[in-house]
Amino acid sequence: MTPAPDERDCIRAAMGRILQGTPQRSNGAWTIVALAEEAGVPRNALTQRHPDLKNDFYAQVRAREQMPDSEIRLRKQIVKLKELRQQDATELAQLRTDVNHLVRAVNQLTAHNRQLLHALSQPDSSVRALPTQPHPNRTP
Repeated sequence: MTPAPDERDCIRAAMGRILQGTPQRSNGAWTIVALAEEAGVPRNALTQRHPDLKNDFYAQVRAREQMPDSEIRLRKQIVKLKELRQQDATELAQLRTDVNHLVRAVNQLTAHNRQLLHALSQPDSSVRALPTQPHPNRTP
């Protein structure tokens, strides 16, 4: 499929309008989506048929010391994700500490239970087993 002869001219004109802050068809964002909308062409016209114009557009945006809206959004998302990752790392460290404490407690209780069972098995033991009551939801 051959692009329309004036497609490049439409894209260049749209670049000018967006960069001057006078968009006619788009929201004026400094993105390829807005540029395609402003030029009245499909987005793939910029990504596949005219990547040089796409690159030129982004170069002009950067020359104005402005980041494209998409890059701004991605940078904000990166900051959020880094914060979430730090929170997850903190929570994971706390969970690991908790697991270690629980393992120690289980080991101590197991050792204590063994001592009590051993003492209970001795004939002259002062340890007595308490009578158990049937569970209210179980049938004997």
